[in-house]
Amino acid sequence: MMMRAPSIVCRRFVASKRGVAAVEFAIVMPVLLIMFLASFDAGNAIALYMKVRSATFTLAAVTNQYGTGGNAISATDMTAITGATSAVLSPFSNTPTVIVISQIKATSATNAVVSWSYTVNGSALTPGAPYNSLPTNFASNSCGGSYPCYAILATVSYSYTPVFGAFLTGPINFTDSLYVTPRSAVCIQYNSVPSSC
Repeated sequence: MMMRAPSIVCRRFVASKRGVAAVEFAIVMPVLLIMFLASFDAGNAIALYMKVRSATFTLAAVTNQYGTGGNAISATDMTAITGATSAVLSPFSNTPTVIVISQIKATSATNAVVSWSYTVNGSALTPGAPYNSLPTNFASNSCGGSYPCYAILATVSYSYTPVFGAFLTGPINFTDSLYVTPRSAVCIQYNSVPSSC
């Protein structure tokens, strides 16, 4: 039996089409896999962001229904109000959630102070401290020229770590804030603060 010349073997290998599909698959498969995993993480991120927005609205909407006196917020009430985020954020974990609920007292169209603040896993605003983040014209539009007036500020932050893309992006932080005015009273008392509206 004679051995074929190396040049003939090389020509036959180059001309062969039997392995083309396997080579193409090997080239395309990693790209398709990355696209699939990225779409999974992107879908979770979008769903979580919508849940963060919904949790912010829920906190603000429930808080603004309280008032003063017998309808004031107690520590037990506040625990129940903030506990609603776990139900809204389900099935995502509630552990990386930071919640801040505050009442802002507008003393003029351009000046405001923090009336009270409550937080879970974060830093509360300092009561009595100036508050400089009210949106432009918020106080003048909400107060109707009568000061002081009050607004509830609900803020929810969530640190999302993608399942597959964490090595590329690290944690992604979602934050949403919402201002609402009290519905049933001029202001909302939390643990007897403020003493009067």
